[in-house]
Amino acid sequence: MRTIKEIQYMVSEEIRKESENIFNTEPLNLYRPISYTLNMGGKRLRPLLVLLAYHLFNDDVEKAYPAALAIEIFHNFTLLHDDIMDRAEVRRGQPAVHKKFGENAAILSGDAMSILAYQYILKTEIPDVRPLTQLFSQTAIEICEGQQYDMDFENRLDVTIVEYMKMIRLKTAVLLACSLKAGAMVAEADKQLADMLYEAGINLGLAFQLQDDLFDVFADEKKFGKPIGGDIVENKKTFLLLKALELAKGETKKQLLGWVTGSGFDASEKIEAVRNIYSGLNIPQITQDKIEDCYTAAINMLDKLPVAQDKKAQLITLSEMIMKRDH
Repeated sequence: MRTIKEIQYMVSEEIRKESENIFNTEPLNLYRPISYTLNMGGKRLRPLLVLLAYHLFNDDVEKAYPAALAIEIFHNFTLLHDDIMDRAEVRRGQPAVHKKFGENAAILSGDAMSILAYQYILKTEIPDVRPLTQLFSQTAIEICEGQQYDMDFENRLDVTIVEYMKMIRLKTAVLLACSLKAGAMVAEADKQLADMLYEAGINLGLAFQLQDDLFDVFADEKKFGKPIGGDIVENKKTFLLLKALELAKGETKKQLLGWVTGSGFDASEKIEAVRNIYSGLNIPQITQDKIEDCYTAAINMLDKLPVAQDKKAQLITLSEMIMKRDH
């Protein structure tokens, strides 16, 4: 049985090799931004989840490489286009693709990445690739739906926490869930087990995104890899803001609404003021409690999986590592 570190290394090496191939593909101005994106690093969480889910049932994890690459390439495509829409200049401590290569190049290379992802899915060697392709297609459209909800929320002050949780389920959680289910499908596991892994992935993804929202406000900027407070500056309807709007009263509510609805503020001043309001309302701890609820639901589902305990323990350990990260 392979260890998490061994599988992590296998994932990184496979992505590195594919990135080298892409780097030398012509036209260079289309493919080199893709290679740059894949070489920017990141946690490689989603392809690792694919291989660990496959490893629950079989040891020859190489068979799951195409699905793992498909999901990692698609994930990075979404980040590339997200950075354009959010006008973000930095990704993982480096210039965003649209800042380094230009916006038009970033759009076109992103489009190519989304298509490449499907080509990798179709390379998966299983008797019938259609269910896997359907899962991937459904996930892809749901991510687009989640992004649209996120943008729609920008101009609303009446967004509810229920709506927010639906949005992050679509925008973030479904891809983690897809990663786990895809690994099980490539291993030709029973549908019930694949569905259990999907449910675990949804809850893990919710916890992951809530944690990201918390980091965006309170993380160490050097570790986070991009300026913190961006969600505050852009008035993103995060769990933190929505819970603060729900709990704030009187003058505190007035001040918070002033920062959210006003304009022409100094960004650092706004970030500091809203952070102080959040702290005064105990929003960091309330958010952490919500993260724990989602994480516990994910672990409980993994615990129920009727597979070898030692292999299942790897997924649980990885989940713990995700929740203990500091950026």
